[in-house]
Amino acid sequence: MDSSQKNFIHSDFLLESKEAKELYHNYAAPLPIIDYHNHLSPEAIANNTLFNNITKLWLADDHYKWRAMRTLGINERFITGDASDKDKFIKFAEAMPYMLRNPLYHWTHLELSRYFGIKEQLSLKNAEAIYEETSALTQTKEYSTQSLLEKMNVEMLCTTEDPIDSLQHHTFLAKSDFNTKVNTAFRPDKTLFINGSSYNTYIDQLEEASNGSIDTYEDLCIALQKQITFFHSKGCRLSDHGLEYIPFQLTDQKEIDRIFRAKRSGENISPLESEQFQTALLIFLGKEYSKLGWVQQFHLGAMRNNNTRMLNKMGPDSGWDSIGDYSIAFGLSRYLDLLDSTDQLSKTILYNLNPADNEIMATMIGNFNDGSAKGKIQWGSGWWFMDQLDGMSNQINTLSNMGLISCFIGMLTDSRSFLSFPRHEYFRRLLCNIFGQEMEKGLLPNDPKWVGKIVSDICYYNAKEYFKY
Repeated sequence: MDSSQKNFIHSDFLLESKEAKELYHNYAAPLPIIDYHNHLSPEAIANNTLFNNITKLWLADDHYKWRAMRTLGINERFITGDASDKDKFIKFAEAMPYMLRNPLYHWTHLELSRYFGIKEQLSLKNAEAIYEETSALTQTKEYSTQSLLEKMNVEMLCTTEDPIDSLQHHTFLAKSDFNTKVNTAFRPDKTLFINGSSYNTYIDQLEEASNGSIDTYEDLCIALQKQITFFHSKGCRLSDHGLEYIPFQLTDQKEIDRIFRAKRSGENISPLESEQFQTALLIFLGKEYSKLGWVQQFHLGAMRNNNTRMLNKMGPDSGWDSIGDYSIAFGLSRYLDLLDSTDQLSKTILYNLNPADNEIMATMIGNFNDGSAKGKIQWGSGWWFMDQLDGMSNQINTLSNMGLISCFIGMLTDSRSFLSFPRHEYFRRLLCNIFGQEMEKGLLPNDPKWVGKIVSDICYYNAKEYFKY
């Protein structure tokens, strides 16, 4: 293999000007990582888990990779099925050269380079050798979950837990000497989805977790207050909600209680009743977060579980989701305004999955930035299908044009993989390239120290100030 192939991921990858290189190497690269939203396993972190091989560590929970392999016609047996771990890796390696221009191509080679020092491009030719080399390393203490996080200089990360979670692993980690701070975000989605077939089963579980019966809407609110207080006692300062859109259908509390009681009695709930219930519960939750000074997050716009046959076979979060085209502006505006009208709107981060909503988000946040905190209402970084070069560039440029990029709290992984943290590097390189190109063109002042400060703030310091962990 020639040297140009071996050095595909080189020190100046994505950096197209001397200004960009200076910004990245001097101001962005040295900074720690604050990963304020991900889906890593706190149990695996607490247990300092070692993985038997690279497939267990790298491919087992990554539906990005699964979707790409399925598109190439690879049988499910080699993706989530009963093929050996080695055969699964070899199939992934065989597919990799056909992923050119997909972000997986960049991420894969960044991760091989940063974690394992492997510079060559992955393919069928070197698959077996790389499998053996990396799998031997994953079984050593330098590749345990905690070591991997320290290797990437992760200062803080925030996993995502359901209200019924015991948080036992977070409790253990808080008392340990592990250098990375591991926190949690409260995600009450299952309490909101009243139309779901398993809703009552879930409420029964919430009853047990909160140690009280839940027969009325007031009971539900009391149970959630208990769990929010419990999460707060464990250091939680962040909530998260994954919704198609924020509904806004107001009605009185008597009607909300009737809807909830009807569901608990096994009755069907109409779409309007569902939106009325969700609206009331989101308002209640928003006010509770405000009391405790929490940050609330809203991930909006995913159309989930599109393939019924595969959902029934494999369950959710296995790669059958896409971008939705929901109308989000009105409900989002009215929800934020209602909380703001009584000064009960806490810090809020908004994420859109549909790029058609970019300008809506960039302008919506300005409506509620009231001077009480720097960047109080944030438009989050390119999420899911948008966390690639074009998606992140569009988010950065739109926020710059319609808001203040200098207040932006930067990147997160939103990942289940312990090898995803080079995505922060990917974002930082892109950010520095955008600023560097404009310095080169004379669109920004040739002042590396000041521009470098702005870059450093976006990559690290703004998030550190915003979350105050």
